[in-house]
Amino acid sequence: MKYLQLTVQAGVATLLLNRPEVRNAFNDDVIAEFTQAFGELGGREDVRCVVLAAAGQAFCAGADLNWMRRMADYTHAENLADAAQLAEMLRVIYECPKPTIARIQGDVYAGGVGLVAVCDVAVSVDAANFCLSEVRLGLIPATISPYVIRAMGARAAHRYFLTAERFDAQEAQRIGFVHSVVAADALDARVAEITQALVNASPAAVKACKQLLQDVAGREISAGLIHRTVQGIADIRASEEGREGVQSFLQKRKPSWLL
Repeated sequence: MKYLQLTVQAGVATLLLNRPEVRNAFNDDVIAEFTQAFGELGGREDVRCVVLAAAGQAFCAGADLNWMRRMADYTHAENLADAAQLAEMLRVIYECPKPTIARIQGDVYAGGVGLVAVCDVAVSVDAANFCLSEVRLGLIPATISPYVIRAMGARAAHRYFLTAERFDAQEAQRIGFVHSVVAADALDARVAEITQALVNASPAAVKACKQLLQDVAGREISAGLIHRTVQGIADIRASEEGREGVQSFLQKRKPSWLL
């Protein structure tokens, strides 16, 4: 990979977006690399969770300017194809069977907000700023909107989609967009706490739980949904790891999946 650097250690995969010279803005090549990387990581047995990190001062500034210049001359059909690739990248990250953590070391703008939104957990430095800047350019945050609205809630999205105001990390935490805000020198320790918790959990249960969250969030509490949850707990109780987890707890020993 040209723009992404992957390391795997003790069950934790760290995928580093390494384009600091353009504030980690993405283009069609970066999108392709993200799609491929998360698709592959989702199937790796040696990976328990994925940390999405970035090099330099900004986490992600959204679309690369050179890419935007090319898009200015695209036909409608070319714009559709281009947007579909971005949408596929977001879907693959969001649906990755492994839990994902956004390690936000700097500012997050436009499409970068989408990258944070598709991760399960977001940890930010206190100095980071966030902005959904699309309307200033005559655009809309359409492709990222399903994920960002889920992550920050519709009410906050109404304000920040429409005004393109910058908001700080404390506001991002207040509206639920990020889970934790820390000083820069505490960022890695906080991320490590979360990855360790994920590594300690049953891999099969984490995978099933992530799917459960996506199936249940925002849905009407119907007979069908209740049946889905009943089926889910029955399946996991009868599974190999489900039985092992209960037995290890009752026998006061470590479960077999601990590294």
